[in-house]
Amino acid sequence: MRFMKFCRECNNVLFPKEDLQNKVLLYACINCNHQEEAENHCVYMIKINQSLGKGSHGEKIAIADTTLPRTKNVTCSQCNYSEAVFFQEVAKGEDAVSVFFICCNPSCGYKWRD
Repeated sequence: MRFMKFCRECNNVLFPKEDLQNKVLLYACINCNHQEEAENHCVYMIKINQSLGKGSHGEKIAIADTTLPRTKNVTCSQCNYSEAVFFQEVAKGEDAVSVFFICCNPSCGYKWRD
C-alpha cells in the first residue's frame, strides 16, 4: 500500500476527494486540478503494533490516542463509565476478528471484547 500519491502533471501531492454524483473516490491535485480515480478505497489505516495485554500501560496509551474511534453507546461493567475507545483485533488462538473496548475512565481502563 502506498502512503502518498503524486500528481502525474505537476508532481504535487494528491489528496482524497469524493465524487458524490458518481459515488467514487478520487485523488485530486490542488495545484493543477488533475484528478484520478482511486485504485483502493482505503484512505487511512491505523495499525496497532503492540499488544494491549492485561496489566500493560497500553490501555492508558489507547485512551489518550485521539486517532482511535470512541463510543458512548457502551457501559463499562467495572465502573459504569459510558465512554470507551474501540478497535478490531484477532484474539490469541482465534481466527475471527473481535471488537475490543477500553474504558475511557482514567482510573479504570478496563478492556473487554464484544
